[in-house]
Amino acid sequence: MIGRRLAAGLAALLLSACATAPLRGPAVTTSMAQLPGWAAEDHAAAFVAVRAACAAMPRVGRGGACAEALARGRLGEDAARSFLERSFRADPIAGEGLLTGYFSPGYEARSVPEGDFTAPVRTAPASRDPRPDRAAIEQTPAPDALAWMRPEDLFLLQVQGSGVLTFADGTRQRAAFAGSNGRPFVAIAKPMVAEGLIAPAEASAGIVHDWLAAHRGAEAEAVMDLDPRYIFFRLAPDDGGEPLGASGATLIAGRSLAVDPTYHRYFELLWIDASGGGLSGARSSYQRLAVAMDRGGAILGPVRADLFLGSGPSAGDEAARVRHALRLYRIVPVEP
Repeated sequence: MIGRRLAAGLAALLLSACATAPLRGPAVTTSMAQLPGWAAEDHAAAFVAVRAACAAMPRVGRGGACAEALARGRLGEDAARSFLERSFRADPIAGEGLLTGYFSPGYEARSVPEGDFTAPVRTAPASRDPRPDRAAIEQTPAPDALAWMRPEDLFLLQVQGSGVLTFADGTRQRAAFAGSNGRPFVAIAKPMVAEGLIAPAEASAGIVHDWLAAHRGAEAEAVMDLDPRYIFFRLAPDDGGEPLGASGATLIAGRSLAVDPTYHRYFELLWIDASGGGLSGARSSYQRLAVAMDRGGAILGPVRADLFLGSGPSAGDEAARVRHALRLYRIVPVEP
């Protein structure tokens, strides 16, 4: 959304002030205490996410609830629950959608092409003219490549939108989203299942990656070319923290969402109620307060979200298994 994300793209602060179309759901409002899964929530962690959202949003967008949250320090579980129940209400958004997960991966890279490291990490072209699809871009020389990666690793890095590259000398660089070719994202797992290349219950990013690695060359290239979208990157020193979202703020593991900015403003609070994961090893449900902080090429519609799960292999394992039916609630301040 880093899914998946594409998952998740990591553009600069650009869209938070855009005119977004507010989605009108049913004329129903519920208290926070009535939300599905509210009693099991980590309310202290939810309060930390609220404070982070309030601190990151433009000052003109902050209300009384934000002012109070920012004036407080860390709250214990009971105090945090009391504050959230008193300060906010939940408005359900009409319809049922899909929750997926994304993460910030780490991959090996090289400064020059060698061995299996044949795929260039490209910078965004200066021209804004329409750009060719993935297959055409990959056939062009890359004299200014930022780094070289294994093809399957680069492909998954592009799906997630950002990650950390470790070079042979131990140097670590963060690869951050720097633009795309403007083509729509196509998830290659679906056609791979249709062709019998992978099983439906194993159609996760990890399985796709392993298949691409095992069929490296013309066969894997043909499958990757089914996704015409191509992501360009920029490199910066790795500070060891989480990546920035398209909102310009640092993502919060387990609490940040990539959303469709047509329907959701950045730093909007949302309650996710997701269940029924069908992939092997998936959790049965996700119910928690989260913050809209990112966007992704495949994240389209009012009830569609990509949950950022952090960095590294364990986050990647979990993100690969998130494909849950989703209901969303918009969390809004209680009017005085």
